[in-house]
Amino acid sequence: MINGGNVTVMVSDMNKAVEFYTGVLGLTMKYRAGDGWAEIAAGEGLTLGLHGAGAHGPRPGTPGALSIGLDIDGTLEEEMERLREAGVQFRGPIVDNANQGIRFAFFGDPDGNSLYLCETTKKSS
Repeated sequence: MINGGNVTVMVSDMNKAVEFYTGVLGLTMKYRAGDGWAEIAAGEGLTLGLHGAGAHGPRPGTPGALSIGLDIDGTLEEEMERLREAGVQFRGPIVDNANQGIRFAFFGDPDGNSLYLCETTKKSS
């Protein structure tokens, strides 16, 4: 079952992006993992996930550079099966980032907007 999420924003310079979202816009830093990822609280129920740009994804400011990430309870396989039965087609295989304890499955809405499911496999201690 889907349980929260974020809007992922690809950024070319993490320090500048963090300064803009926290310093200029006045939002609150929730978490930062170097230049690869930062989570910004943008009010009740909205998290912005700043993702450092690289060869693995779209360039900042281009189509696909914003996507909606949906956290799930349970496994990706279970949620993907439920969504497939509703007609969702997934883009590529599950991406397993075992060293960070997360797994992803990518798909689109009826207009082709980018979405992904995120399963946390490693519980924080």
